[in-house]
Amino acid sequence: MAGRQEVAPSDRVDPWLIAGGLVALLALLVYRATLLPGVGTWDTAEAQTVPPLMGTMHPTGFPAYVLLGWLWSAVLQPLGPPALLMNLLSAVLVSAAALGLVLVARRIGVGLPLAVAAAAGFALTPIAWAIAVAADVHALQIALLAVLVLLLLRWEARVEQWQRGDPSCGQRDADRALVVAAAGFGVAAASHGLTLLLLPAVGAYVLAVDASVLRRPRTVLASFAVSAGIAALLYLELPLRAGAFRAPLVYDHPETWAGFWSVVLGSQFGGSASSLLSDPLGALGSPFAIALDQLGPLALLVLVGLVVTIARRPRYALLSGLATALISIFALSYDNADIGRYYLGPLFFAWTWLALLGTAVIDWLTGTMAGVDGTRARISWGRRRTAATLVVVIALLAPTATGLATRWHGADRSNDRAAAIWLDAAFGAMAPDAMVVSWWSYSTPMWYGQLIEGRRPDIAIIDDRTRLDQRLGDVGDVIDANLDTRPVYVIRAQGSDLQALGNRFAIENIGHPANLYRVTRRQETSP
Repeated sequence: MAGRQEVAPSDRVDPWLIAGGLVALLALLVYRATLLPGVGTWDTAEAQTVPPLMGTMHPTGFPAYVLLGWLWSAVLQPLGPPALLMNLLSAVLVSAAALGLVLVARRIGVGLPLAVAAAAGFALTPIAWAIAVAADVHALQIALLAVLVLLLLRWEARVEQWQRGDPSCGQRDADRALVVAAAGFGVAAASHGLTLLLLPAVGAYVLAVDASVLRRPRTVLASFAVSAGIAALLYLELPLRAGAFRAPLVYDHPETWAGFWSVVLGSQFGGSASSLLSDPLGALGSPFAIALDQLGPLALLVLVGLVVTIARRPRYALLSGLATALISIFALSYDNADIGRYYLGPLFFAWTWLALLGTAVIDWLTGTMAGVDGTRARISWGRRRTAATLVVVIALLAPTATGLATRWHGADRSNDRAAAIWLDAAFGAMAPDAMVVSWWSYSTPMWYGQLIEGRRPDIAIIDDRTRLDQRLGDVGDVIDANLDTRPVYVIRAQGSDLQALGNRFAIENIGHPANLYRVTRRQETSP
């Protein structure tokens, strides 16, 4: 037709990006509707406080998250308080991971409808949803995991192009793609220490795709140098913000050589890796229980999906299967905090396996129609495949759809103002120039109130970590050193801790908040 301009293929909008973007947008809308509106407690409040200050976090430091959070909260400052913005950052990052899952599924041969279904299912698993509604370093970790897997699959495609003699991609192009993937690994390693568990899986995958890379030492060295260099550059945030450019909130002493490695290697939590040995049978049942809780009946098909993945995409199965095994073994052997978050990566991979399983089911239901010609046969084949795809998509999404109300209720924190109410009560109850000996879950919101909101600068907040870093002794020593000069308050995690302190000091409950106690005097001792 005259005047009609054809659109070049390269200029057409990619339907995969559109579909993945819509999944991410819908996930983001759900997360926003259930988002924590303000400050939290525990690690949540730390993740709301440290990044806006560009401070240093608990092991393993998470400098990539801190730097991204600082930039995010600075740029979006007019849109709300830092606590809300850091919560929103989690929502955006987990939504981005859902988009990444769509693109990963595309790379491994999954059709668009199943890729969308798998991404939606992943986004609405309880663990992903819980991480998306409050500030959490694991949100960046899962987004970067998706990016890393995409970069590795992109490199694999370049290798295949080069090996079959495609003139558009040579060996150097493939090697450059590997170096780019190594850069992604470096960023991910600086976001969370769990990334280091991926090293054996990534190494095995690289050798499975192109073992000849070992005969190109420049490529190998460049990959290692780029990966380590980026991670090291990002980790410089710790000593710089703890030393010459000291931030208001610093964990441990990463400005020293020993302190830096103590944080990076998580030495503080070294004694937590014991669960697998102490109760092997109970530990081995944990992954299945978690899978059942997250996936419902689909948990029974995860291993079948892995088998199908091995048959259809053996190199991706090596990468994802070994990574899942290593992360799960670590989580099983680690007894500290909320271990459920560590299974977020394995859940990401599990959904890709389920999508490949669904693809195999569709192929089986449809049949190959080999040797059948004619328009009617082609139409019949298309209808059969469409019907089969619809059945599989419904099967993949059924557990999520039937459990959506329960999952929404479990993840919804839109009315959760408990931490803010507690903070108002605690700051209002403490006398001027007070000192409070606290513990992590309640120190972090008080740091937020003091350092971010500028409230109660007269209060000295002594966390259990502060006692170690400043060599202040035990809780009793801190109380004894300050009781004669200022009002002293105490918050303890265990009732037994209060009972032990009660042998040395007279302690009275403030009443509101219920876990805040004032130390009034030393106990009289018998001669």
